Amino acid sequence: MATDSTGKRLYGAPKNWPDIFINHLAETSNIKASADAASVSQSLVYKKRRDDPAFAQRWYAALAEGYDTLEMELLERLRTGRLEDELEDGTRRKFDIGTAFKCITAHRETVMREKSRRSLADEVTTIQSINAKIDRLRERQQQAEALAARRAARAAGSHDE
Repeated sequence: MATDSTGKRLYGAPKNWPDIFINHLAETSNIKASADAASVSQSLVYKKRRDDPAFAQRWYAALAEGYDTLEMELLERLRTGRLEDELEDGTRRKFDIGTAFKCITAHRETVMREKSRRSLADEVTTIQSINAKIDRLRERQQQAEALAARRAARAAGSHDE
């Protein structure tokens, strides 16, 4: 199997690597770690993002989700005063509040753009659904009017006899 200079697969990647990558990206907001989790190179994920608009859309949605999670975690830590975590080996790791704020601030525009895009897509879908429902109601109304006209014509014809 061919690999790049870091040992990542260039091809022969798992068929579901995009799903693995996106799910991991939503959890971590870390592209390199997500590519590693999916057993693919970073260059492959960037190429797929450039070439596949649906994948790019999922990518940005995952990043938005990841930053929402970071924001919630930061808020929870600030509210509870939990600024350190105990690792499995017993050591303690300090949560870097300043870096978390910088990450959130740096990516806020991208996240807001994605949320706006999703909101707009939801609005378009809702409007299309409403329009389709109105069209069905109009069609039923026209059918009812046509049926009423035929009945009236029949009734008028039977009175003429």
